[in-house]
Amino acid sequence: MKKDKAWDAIIIGGSYAGLSAAMSLGRSLRRTLIIDDEQPCNRQTPHSHNFLTQDGRTPKEIATLAQSQVMSYPDVSRLQGSVVRAKKYTEGFSVETADGQIFETKKLILAGGIQDLLPSIPGLAACWGITAIHCPYCHGYEFRTKETAILADGDRAFHLAGMVRNLTANLTLITSPKHFNEVQLAQLKRNQISILDVDITAIQHDAGKMSSLELSNGDIQAVDALYVAAPFVQRDDIYQQLGCALTENGYIKVDGFQKTSTDGVYACGDNSSMMRSVATAVYTGNLTGAMVNRELVEEEFNREVI
Repeated sequence: MKKDKAWDAIIIGGSYAGLSAAMSLGRSLRRTLIIDDEQPCNRQTPHSHNFLTQDGRTPKEIATLAQSQVMSYPDVSRLQGSVVRAKKYTEGFSVETADGQIFETKKLILAGGIQDLLPSIPGLAACWGITAIHCPYCHGYEFRTKETAILADGDRAFHLAGMVRNLTANLTLITSPKHFNEVQLAQLKRNQISILDVDITAIQHDAGKMSSLELSNGDIQAVDALYVAAPFVQRDDIYQQLGCALTENGYIKVDGFQKTSTDGVYACGDNSSMMRSVATAVYTGNLTGAMVNRELVEEEFNREVI
């Protein structure tokens, strides 16, 4: 195993949140190492939206430009790989990569994102991020007025129905009516949103662009887009190894400064925010980098001279 000298900060995850944190730290002259496995959750998404100056560009284009700008700061380094172990010590942390490299750092930033647990419906994975979508703000405008379905239950389905109904009147909920109360059912009916109490058995698509849903009752439902309220898990267990708490919804618990419940560990991006967008990831990463630098400054500036 190869052991490297200590860094000021190590960032696990090098997509938008991690790169944004690294820029804050690089501009503060902090020796920063980004470790990234190059598997962003939006790698299939054709275009990114709702982010000023970058609207309509591909996620890859935005990430490539961001990486080139961040890596222009000489105190920032990047390593392709994945972290499999992390330990906390009195004066900092150590992390070990899958290929056996060990790095030591004063502060640790978790920016690895989350992993969606998609239903095992044939065709869904191929459409994910293209026409099988999760967020009306990120994708809804492109499917305005289109034939749209929502695969979700209960309050989540009702919330999505209201959001998506604002964009298209051609809307169907695929769920059981028993998941709604009488008031909700009346509101769905008033807004002419139909409910299909069936299962999706397969999705017909061409390179991720869906055309129809095959249903368990034998029917074919024509659709252009399907919103899916999929559950998720954290992409790795590093937060658990470090003792970081989760919220009741499964996100890493952070305070207003992106600090986790473990001293010296911060989190940013999708792993700690239900607002899942490039803009939010960049914001939380920027704040995280600034707060890590502030903590380092306070520790160094206030250090007692013996």
